[in-house]
Amino acid sequence: MVAKLVILDRDGVINHDSAQFIKSPEEWKPIPGSLEAIARLKQHGYRVVVATNQSGVGRGLFDMDTLNRIHRKMHKAACELGGRIDAIFYCPHTADSKCDCRKPKPGMFRRIADTLNTDLKGVAAIGDSLRDLQAGAAAGCQPILVLTGKGEKTRDDGDLPAGTLIFANLAAATDHLLAQESKEKK
Repeated sequence: MVAKLVILDRDGVINHDSAQFIKSPEEWKPIPGSLEAIARLKQHGYRVVVATNQSGVGRGLFDMDTLNRIHRKMHKAACELGGRIDAIFYCPHTADSKCDCRKPKPGMFRRIADTLNTDLKGVAAIGDSLRDLQAGAAAGCQPILVLTGKGEKTRDDGDLPAGTLIFANLAAATDHLLAQESKEKK
C-alpha cells in the first residue's frame, strides 16, 4: 500500500513563482486553490511535505532567517484554511554545487523517506519543473506535473519521466488523488 503522503514543490505549485526568486514573506503569494488543496489532503489523512530548491540562500539573495519567515507565512496561511504542512525539506545550494540534495538529484527525497521512515514507491511528487519530476521519479514516486508556475513550459519541452500525470494545478491533482483513493477503498 502506498503511504498517505504527498510531496510538493513550493514555488510554482503552492505559491506563485518569480524569475527573481521569492526573497521575502511579502513576495510569497499562494496560487488560488493551492492552500485549500493542502487542507483537503490533510482532511483525508495525508501527510503533506514540501521539497524545494532554495538556491537564493546559497546565492546570498536572502538568509536562513528570511527563508524561515517565508515558510512560517506559508504554514500560517495553510493552517488558516484547515491545512497543515507536516515538514519542509530544502536545498540551499547553488546549481553548481556538488550536493546530492538539489533536485533533479533524489537526495532530498531520500532524506524525506529516511526522516519519515517510509517507502516513497508510488507516493505523489507534485512539481512544475522537469527537475521536480526527475527527482521524484528517481526516488520511486509517482511524478505529477501541474501547469502552474513553469508547468506549461515543462510540458511543452517534453521528455517527462515515464508515467507522469498532468493536471492544471494542485487543486486538480488533489481531486485526482482523492478520487483514486476512493476507488481503491471500494
